[in-house]
Amino acid sequence: MQSKTYEITFVGQAGRALRAEFDDCEVSVGPGTTTLRAELPDQSALQGLLQRISGLGLELIDMRVIAPPPQ
Repeated sequence: MQSKTYEITFVGQAGRALRAEFDDCEVSVGPGTTTLRAELPDQSALQGLLQRISGLGLELIDMRVIAPPPQ
């Protein structure tokens, strides 16, 4: 199975401590939201990331697969 890149956005601007919880992701902070970008090898890894988000009490507002660049 080929890995996929996901963008996951949740409500709130992640501070330094919260960004540290996602040190395995690229973290972008916008106005009122935080977006994580991560290349994940399989559905199990995606579920693990979503459980981390949920466990921290964060409100998920968007999740999408980023299409790989054309080869």
